[in-house]
Amino acid sequence: MPNEAVGVDSGPAQEVDVVVVGSGAAGLTAAVLARLRGLDVVVLEKDPLVGGTTAVSGGVLWVPLSRHGLAQDPSDHAGRVETYLRGEIGDGFDPRELASLLEYGPLMIDQLERHTCVQFTSSSYPDYHADAPGGARVGRAVIAKPFDLRALGPQRRRLRPPLDTLTFLGMTFNSSNGELKHFFNATKSLHSFRFVARRLLSHFIEVLRHGSSIRATGGHALAARLFKSALDLGVPVHSSTAARSLEMDGQRVVGVMAQGAGGPRRIRARRAVIIATGGFSHDREAVSERFAHLPDAASHVSITPASVCGDGIRLARSVGGRMAAPRRQPAAWMPVSHVPQPDGSTRPFPHLLDRYKPGVIAVLDNGRRFTNESNSYHDVGIALIRACAGMQPHCWLVCDERAIRKYGLGYVKPYPIPLQKHIRSGYLHRAATLEELGAAMGVHGPALASTVRAFNEQARLGLTLCLAAVRRPSTGTSVTPRTP
Repeated sequence: MPNEAVGVDSGPAQEVDVVVVGSGAAGLTAAVLARLRGLDVVVLEKDPLVGGTTAVSGGVLWVPLSRHGLAQDPSDHAGRVETYLRGEIGDGFDPRELASLLEYGPLMIDQLERHTCVQFTSSSYPDYHADAPGGARVGRAVIAKPFDLRALGPQRRRLRPPLDTLTFLGMTFNSSNGELKHFFNATKSLHSFRFVARRLLSHFIEVLRHGSSIRATGGHALAARLFKSALDLGVPVHSSTAARSLEMDGQRVVGVMAQGAGGPRRIRARRAVIIATGGFSHDREAVSERFAHLPDAASHVSITPASVCGDGIRLARSVGGRMAAPRRQPAAWMPVSHVPQPDGSTRPFPHLLDRYKPGVIAVLDNGRRFTNESNSYHDVGIALIRACAGMQPHCWLVCDERAIRKYGLGYVKPYPIPLQKHIRSGYLHRAATLEELGAAMGVHGPALASTVRAFNEQARLGLTLCLAAVRRPSTGTSVTPRTP
């Protein structure tokens, strides 16, 4: 059935107060909060699995001035937030949107925590540009607490699993609470070794008892908590049910024509239809239109579920909606590598953290760095697009043996997990010299060697300056040097 408006005489219909289309964090939050206000709500999800992109994401929410954030940074205030967002958004800044964010964002957190099983904790993530005017190093990001999936009962099978390339033996991690640091330090710290041993033992017991891990973290935990909250409140969440068209009464949307396993169904909405279906990552036409830097839409790689293909946008356009004018960037960019699979296919690995691990640099085919790898993944993506103008944006992450064995790189796990299978698959290249490594990657070897020498010289200079500062600390101050 095409995405178009239909008349009001399309047959008998179920009637509710609110129809929510999409079961990610936005859709389920809308459904849960509407139900808490006594409204009759139904959720439609075209995918067989519930959770959308949220379930495979990090699940970090940027909600300034929440009670969690103010506990971390009591000095934060609306003026600082406005200064920061004006600088980030530029001409597209809307003070009404800011007012809504500051009023309803913290209220949303409070309402969910007070009345549902959705619980948050502070995150250690800073603003993307924490050094910009109004930026904050801590206090504006929150993340869902880990969740025991057994609480979902049989409904657990309907929840989208986390991105498998980001798991280790099926385990997921909270990247903002120090869990990963213990795995990196397991061979160097008795405390970390004990933490990892307990974590592995509990995971293996979970798998033996339940067939998979039952501990959800990050976006997977957020999706699970919202799904459980919706079920607890009696909100029907219909998966494998697509919204095909919107029903109009004059200029007002009054319902949805949906298609599920039982055939077409008409659902009238007394109060509202909320479209929360995410973006258009797998809509080639929209990708070509918005991502002018790509040589073709097929070259765009996304970690979002394949069902995220712009359905909601087309529904809104069918009744007169329009896409907002593009912001400075049409997407949140993220470097992604292709992990080869035994069947010859590849799966995406998002490089959220490993770009800024010690001893890692990113270079282009010319062997030169193009940005500060420690910038946010969004800024690294922007820099890569600009550096590869007119070409498919791509780069290489380079490190030495010591760094990869300590921290891993991309999908490659740290010691003692072996490297050989990644070398055999072509995901990882290894060589005795930088010139040979460059040749293996198709990168200019002499330029790569020159880049690494310059990087190492600057790192040594930075360490020397840091040590010099330590030798002359101010009275009553203890300074610990950190290797750049």
